[in-house]
Amino acid sequence: MEIRRRQSSPTPVSSGEQLKAQKLTTTDSQTVSLCVANAVFFGLFFSVAYFLLHRWREKIRTSTPLHVVTASETAAIVSLVASAVYLLGFFGIGSRTSFPDDLSDEEILAREDSRKPGPCPAALVDTDVMPAPVNVAPPAKIYDVAPVNLSEEDEEMVKSVVSGSIPSYSLESRLADCRKAAAIRRSAVQMITGKSLEGLPLEGFDYDSILGQCCEMPIGFVQIPVGVAGPLLLDGVEYTVPMATTEGCLVASTNRGCKAIHASGGASSVLLRDGMTRAPVVRFSSAKRAAQLKFFLEDPLNFDALAVTFNKSSRFARLQSIQPTIAGKNLYIRFRCSTGDAMGMNMVSKGVQNVLDFLQSDFPDMDVIGISGNFCSDKKASAVNWIEGRGKSVVCEAVIKEEVVKKVLKTNVEALCELNMLKNLTGSAIAGALGGFNAHASNIVSAIYIATGQDPAQNVESSHCITMMEAVNDGKDLHISVTMPSIEVGTVGGGTQLASQSACLNLLGVKGASKDSPGANSRLLATIVAGSVLAGELSLMSAIAAGQLVKSHMKYNRSSKDITKIVS
Repeated sequence: MEIRRRQSSPTPVSSGEQLKAQKLTTTDSQTVSLCVANAVFFGLFFSVAYFLLHRWREKIRTSTPLHVVTASETAAIVSLVASAVYLLGFFGIGSRTSFPDDLSDEEILAREDSRKPGPCPAALVDTDVMPAPVNVAPPAKIYDVAPVNLSEEDEEMVKSVVSGSIPSYSLESRLADCRKAAAIRRSAVQMITGKSLEGLPLEGFDYDSILGQCCEMPIGFVQIPVGVAGPLLLDGVEYTVPMATTEGCLVASTNRGCKAIHASGGASSVLLRDGMTRAPVVRFSSAKRAAQLKFFLEDPLNFDALAVTFNKSSRFARLQSIQPTIAGKNLYIRFRCSTGDAMGMNMVSKGVQNVLDFLQSDFPDMDVIGISGNFCSDKKASAVNWIEGRGKSVVCEAVIKEEVVKKVLKTNVEALCELNMLKNLTGSAIAGALGGFNAHASNIVSAIYIATGQDPAQNVESSHCITMMEAVNDGKDLHISVTMPSIEVGTVGGGTQLASQSACLNLLGVKGASKDSPGANSRLLATIVAGSVLAGELSLMSAIAAGQLVKSHMKYNRSSKDITKIVS
């Protein structure tokens, strides 16, 4: 608050003003004594409270009546009441009496605004002349969340959107200005729903970058904090892993796992398979006819012709295999192909469409029910992905030294192995888990996916993971591994081209397409995901084994205004 005072005129000072000045001059000394008094009564209050609680506990233990009090207990009760009365009076209505009685409301407000920060709430800077107003720049805002200012012409368009005469989805093409289209749509949504969107940022985002590929009918964007874990030492290279999450403790826990892996010499990974899948469903008039197509697709002599047709869809798409499965007169055909550095769903779908069109010549009675028959299987937990894999299949392992397990992870090898068997293996089996034989692989996968522009929904199958732990080197060290058969990632296309996500990919050294070897960047990203999951599994399992899970979440996953206590 800025307080503007009128310039004082050279008029004679009245006796009342002199008295006010004298009162203000003595306030500094009063402030010091007030702080001392506060400290004394605070200490007295908590001391006698502790003494009385201790005495009452002893009486309960010895079956002594509580109403029988000694002289010391009587004095303590009197002190407790007196200190409570003082503190309530000071922090209640009595706090206002610390100002001189003859000050106006405006002067009192001005003095409250000029308080120095400090432990004593009554520490005021009182002088006989109010200090000159200081122009303090307001804190910088990264994004403007205030109501959008629109021109009269734009307001008319808002009304047209609200009335339905202009479709909301057509604003970008009508205006040729994606940012303005988002602003108009935002205002229309607020008018239609009667709900405010204040807090949802509009400014600071490139809406042109998402047109036609990432999001339709935008009205703003959501901010998600990005933390980093690492360095993750994987295959002899250090990586700083970006993680976008709103779950406290997740980045800190993964970072501890990275520290343990680094101190033990690092982790190693192996890419087992790389191929995206799409499985259309086709139908015939009879099961016999469906079986004939199945045999045709399984004949190695026909694969080359089908591959040539499939590969025409892209210079990176290369058909790897065809797996047909029959259900009555319906045939599900699972195509697998390499897709370069793209995640590849669109690429493989175009190739599948080419093959289906090619097959129509030999099987004109084939009825294509859908380009996807869920035998792919995309964004769903499925046994086919768990067994056959989808995208990148990776196994990652590390040997954690005994001293690292004790000093960094605060547990021991035997406890970790037992917990892994009973929780990740037996417990998951009892639950009927499908690909969920792990502690929290999806936590790390989701955080990295959001940070790097992957499809978050594919976290479902990408988090398929089995975590194994075994004591090695005469039981002293810990061998830990994660096997993940369906990591679906890309470094080009989709959300990877957005500025923030592109920066996170660049941090990992996998931005864009690999110039030397097509697909190398996406394969490296998959191994980094697996290595990060390894670190996350190691740390969380250690926290559970050591009984630290609840304590750590209470410390790092709960809101606190006093950040200094968390840092310390």
